[in-house]
Amino acid sequence: MTQDHYREKIRGIHDFIKDNLYFNRPDLEIKGEKFNSALIFSLLTGLNRGKELIIGEPGLGKTTSAEYVGSLLYRIPIAVIWGAEVSGHPEQTEEKIIGRPDLGKLNRGTEEVVWSHFAQIPVKIVDEINRLPETKQSMILDGVDRGNWGYLNEMIINEEYCLFATANYQDRGTNTIIAPMIDRFDVVVESRHPGPNIAYLVGKFNEKDRILRNSKAEKSLQKLFKSKLSYQTKLRQMEEVCDGYGEFLKKKLGIETVGLRDRKAIHGEVSRLELDLDANAFTRMLLAELSFCYKYGQKRSTENCEEGCHFTGYLCHDITNCASNRLPTSIKTYSQALAWLIGDAEVGVEHIKAIMPYTLAHRMQWKDEYLSNKEKDKRDNPFQIYLAKDAVRGVFNRYGEQSEHLKNALAVGYRVFKGEDLEPVDGDHPVYFEIKKDLGMEG
Repeated sequence: MTQDHYREKIRGIHDFIKDNLYFNRPDLEIKGEKFNSALIFSLLTGLNRGKELIIGEPGLGKTTSAEYVGSLLYRIPIAVIWGAEVSGHPEQTEEKIIGRPDLGKLNRGTEEVVWSHFAQIPVKIVDEINRLPETKQSMILDGVDRGNWGYLNEMIINEEYCLFATANYQDRGTNTIIAPMIDRFDVVVESRHPGPNIAYLVGKFNEKDRILRNSKAEKSLQKLFKSKLSYQTKLRQMEEVCDGYGEFLKKKLGIETVGLRDRKAIHGEVSRLELDLDANAFTRMLLAELSFCYKYGQKRSTENCEEGCHFTGYLCHDITNCASNRLPTSIKTYSQALAWLIGDAEVGVEHIKAIMPYTLAHRMQWKDEYLSNKEKDKRDNPFQIYLAKDAVRGVFNRYGEQSEHLKNALAVGYRVFKGEDLEPVDGDHPVYFEIKKDLGMEG
């Protein structure tokens, strides 16, 4: 099957959800094409085996958008996804999230785990994650990060999975999402109000979930998850049921979906897309501003920049924390998936620039004075996403002023690294200092 055929199927899934299930306005334009950010990022998350945090007011489709994408992209009946969701609340337990002992066998002196549907299913949804107390968020850290779910002395490993978590805005019932958890999310996006005209239509189609129901497939998967078969055997049998559900969707709704083999092929195609020179250099410039400190060597949350620093005009002066090593991976993989979906042969600045704010918004910690200066700005996004978009726009403007100089500096740096006797290129930006550090020539 060709790339174009795969792409046509994925675009068909996107358009079907947009036209029939998740009604919303387009709020993101990429290379002249308009998308709804919540829908497109959920689709990219499913393709990428990524992790997405969806924020917004109650009742605006945060969870349902993820459910629709997960159902159609993984060929899993919607009711099975409902049954596997984890609800965020203070009394949530490890036994409900991950697994519990088989009490009958435990009474006979044998330890055996009954795994939760959440741990077994490849589409994982945590509803209202910020209602989980901070101590209980830690229970799912390893599973969220690596797909490893352990209970007692047993473990299952999800080789293919994606995670969606929703969060309402802060109120008396919510908690802070702990820093290790928040950093594990590749992107954050807002599920927004669709406007009164589209919202009026939503009410007319309140039974739309039913078109994704299939009782035969639902019962088969629920029975399979409860069985005592090995997890690998369950996965093979699950794919057979999911393929049958895919045929049902094609016959009933006229929509072509993708199976496990297709998703693996797409994932391989996406991962092979290269960043062009500008995308590469622009990303390095942004990462330099998020990790550089002239006085202390790198950004650290325990150290404050001095006033009057030469680099006051850059992001390193306005933030308090250092960029995570997960950030560049999130930027690259989501940009690759976006470029593939649009049909481009490589990742360019347009893809990087569109993705960056959503990978940054939840990870950046701004200084209080910077927040005070920005909080009254007119904006159309939640504050953190607005700040991230503004930050990316500023770095992009700086890149536009010195792109050729920076690309030359990177090229010379590479030649020096390979052994040529050349002087590194100087420049008035943290990235030039970082190049010299990598060559052992800082000072």
